[in-house]
Amino acid sequence: MATWYVISAEPPSPEQDSMSQHCKRSYDVIVLGLGGVGSAAAFHLAARGQKVLGLDQFRPPHPRGSSHGRTRVIRQAYFEHPSYVPLLRRAYQLWDALDEGDSEKLFHRTGLLEIGPTDGVVIPGVLQSAQQYGLAIQSMTMQDARKEFPGLAGSDAWSVVLEEDAGYLRVESCIRAHLKQAQAAGAQLEYACRVLDWRTDGAGVIVETETGPIHTAKLVITAGPWASRWLSTYGVALRVKRKHVYHYAVSKPSYGQDNGFPCYFFETPDGYFYGTPVQDSLGLKVARHSGGESVESLVGDSHQIDVADQQRCRSFLKHCLPETTDRMTDWLGCYYTVTPDEHFIVDHLPDTPQVTVIAGLSGHGFKFASVLGELAADLANDQVPHNDIGFLSLARFR
Repeated sequence: MATWYVISAEPPSPEQDSMSQHCKRSYDVIVLGLGGVGSAAAFHLAARGQKVLGLDQFRPPHPRGSSHGRTRVIRQAYFEHPSYVPLLRRAYQLWDALDEGDSEKLFHRTGLLEIGPTDGVVIPGVLQSAQQYGLAIQSMTMQDARKEFPGLAGSDAWSVVLEEDAGYLRVESCIRAHLKQAQAAGAQLEYACRVLDWRTDGAGVIVETETGPIHTAKLVITAGPWASRWLSTYGVALRVKRKHVYHYAVSKPSYGQDNGFPCYFFETPDGYFYGTPVQDSLGLKVARHSGGESVESLVGDSHQIDVADQQRCRSFLKHCLPETTDRMTDWLGCYYTVTPDEHFIVDHLPDTPQVTVIAGLSGHGFKFASVLGELAADLANDQVPHNDIGFLSLARFR
């Protein structure tokens, strides 16, 4: 059964205040949660010579968070906010570096089609980011897109942007690669480790586990949906939403990666839909970025297929990617952890500067995992990040 991370920052009692003297283990940094961001943080911290302990209550990569499955789309012309673009440029550099050191190809540059109303959210946002940062994109009409990418369908009134320097990441392979590199750099990783609590201890932190207390100078919390209950202490209401990802068989080879079909992201009257091209017998990936069922507690939670969500995805495919069939070949569930403004939290805790938290990635965070791990290392070492992350601070919720 799943176990919640119970987190506390209450002042220690006199008895507790001397407890650090009795901790059998002590580290420079403990990373709590070893998914997409936590695995990268453990690597970057260890690579800087820190004595690092990474803890996870499961064995990553696992299906109890937001960093599992086969693929995640990565893109730079970011419609959500132009301020993400410098972070993405650095993320690309770090993913390429990780790719060079791994036997499996992690970053596949297939290109990305973004399609929707000219006056919608996606197309204007993509154009703004591309213009502001000089990103290479190609604008086209829906008619031209259908000619270039057979099997594509949709309203003639929609606009299309092709971002060639985009694609997908092999999500679980990326996590394994970061964990492998973290261990090679000297990090100690412990799985199936239940964390009961944490509290400050002078300038450090005591992390309570089932096997006993561990002292650390700094704590980095990258616990994904498991951090949501705790962040409410700081006035941040994170919502955990259940999401679903499907693969469908295809009737023709038009959507094959080998045939040049890219990743895609549609803004439609029924919401946002995205996916990756056909890579193997599983077929075409499709998921609905919009919506999602609220999850009140992760304890004992398990994913069940959502018939209404599946029907919406199937309807989208029939209208926009009609060379798919009705045969679903794969399905999985995962979680989004969503902030009120759908932007990330990357900050020290305001009353506990020895604790860094990266949370609330709101369903669009994995592509940033490489750079977020680097930022976690910067913050844990009290270094000023090279990129502006002020727009991701906790101060915006006060």
